[in-house]
Amino acid sequence: MTIDEEVQDKKAKQALKPLSAMRPATLNKLEKAVLLLFSNHDPTEVSMIQIATTANMSLKTLYKYFGDKQTIIYTILNRVLGRLAVRMIDHLQGIDSVRDRLRKTLWVFFDFIDKSPDAMMLLSTAVPASRYREIDIYDNKELVNTFMQVLGDGQREGILNNKVPLYTLFDVYIGFITRIGLMHIIRRNPDPLNDRFDELFIILWGAIKQPDA
Repeated sequence: MTIDEEVQDKKAKQALKPLSAMRPATLNKLEKAVLLLFSNHDPTEVSMIQIATTANMSLKTLYKYFGDKQTIIYTILNRVLGRLAVRMIDHLQGIDSVRDRLRKTLWVFFDFIDKSPDAMMLLSTAVPASRYREIDIYDNKELVNTFMQVLGDGQREGILNNKVPLYTLFDVYIGFITRIGLMHIIRRNPDPLNDRFDELFIILWGAIKQPDA
């Protein structure tokens, strides 16, 4: 995207009607429609008309609030992942052990994937990795800082591998979760991920712990 295109895109988004003006019930219907459509179709095949029809909204309303399909995707992902972030932060409170905090984090992630497979598919198939930063939740400082603090504490205490940068541990952790979660959905495994939680955590822990610990 050129600088000129970025300016035009910014102006267009500024002209959109504030999302807060949309009724929560309507936004909930839109969320269900987007998750349903994008989990069952290739993202390029889904049109604004399909989204409007499935959500029982007018096409005019859809354009007034969002402007384009990609903005709709980012908005819905922010809603879904925002709820996950609140739950994640809440579950990390009051746990002292680095290992226990990472166990709890993994359990919450897997529980989210088990209960919201459509959201996982939307994130994995409808958003290119180069555009992840356009999803506001990726800049949620409270969530990211809380999680990075867990990993950082582990490195400082000599529990987690401190021979690699902190962000490498973060990438390994998140990469493990997203790959396991996505393939679990694609393979249509009927059993919940957390049915194998202990075995999966052992694999992940072995990848990030201090080698001689």
